Amino acid sequence: MVTVNIPFFDPSKTADSGQAFRIKVIDGSHTELVAFGRYLQIARTGEDTYALSCTENEFETIWRSYLDLGRDYEAIVNSIDKNDRYLLEASEFGKGIRILRQDIFETTISYIISQRRSIPSITTSVERISKLCGKKIIAPKLDKPFVKPLCEEYYAFPSPEELYRLQFKELENTGVGYRAPYIARAAEEFASGKLDPDSLNILTDEELYKALTGMYGVGTKVANCIMLFAFARTGRFPVDVWIKRIEDRYYGGHFDYTAYPDTAGIMQQFMFYYERRKDSAII
Repeated sequence: MVTVNIPFFDPSKTADSGQAFRIKVIDGSHTELVAFGRYLQIARTGEDTYALSCTENEFETIWRSYLDLGRDYEAIVNSIDKNDRYLLEASEFGKGIRILRQDIFETTISYIISQRRSIPSITTSVERISKLCGKKIIAPKLDKPFVKPLCEEYYAFPSPEELYRLQFKELENTGVGYRAPYIARAAEEFASGKLDPDSLNILTDEELYKALTGMYGVGTKVANCIMLFAFARTGRFPVDVWIKRIEDRYYGGHFDYTAYPDTAGIMQQFMFYYERRKDSAII
């Protein structure tokens, strides 16, 4: 177990922000996730204090980066234009959301699946693919301050090679629909080395965007999501139906994200979460 102080962090809001599909709220103080072939539970133990069900080495090598702990989110919020009432409200409502730095291959496949899909249906397909060809993870037995995991077993997201070996008919049966050929092609290109995460990681934003949109079935929105949520390119600003609605309703049809060249993607998450949840919030 590792106990760490994390300011500006709310695991529940982060889990509900739509950026990752294998992070779930257990209760008001506990959140669990599967990433990088591991199970992790996060327990709130005090104000800005959390216990993580991992070793110190795993925390330093995996979860510190995953949770984006090197970034000052308070300073980012303080940089918001004081005349932008909507974004100020969104940042306050979404306080605690962090941009998770997810596995590159899993994020690529997840966002190929995401096209014209709801978050629950994306999650279902990702879980089905993982169960079909990912490695089994037995839920750990955890002592306080943790609670019992939601399931007895979980499945890691498959490697490119594991997914590439999956029969196409089985892939189609996961509910991905017309996206199955896109997924199969992506798995082949990652498995063959044509697309290499380490090589992609060192590209400039422009080069990376070109490489991603050059993939079969990957357009502007999906490429920007992959860049934001897997490569930590936080200047990207994905536009989906929710963001377009916000732009039309509050910004005269266009939000000037160039005002936030390094943090536009973080602003996007505040806006996305706020617009989806503000009407159902308990005042």
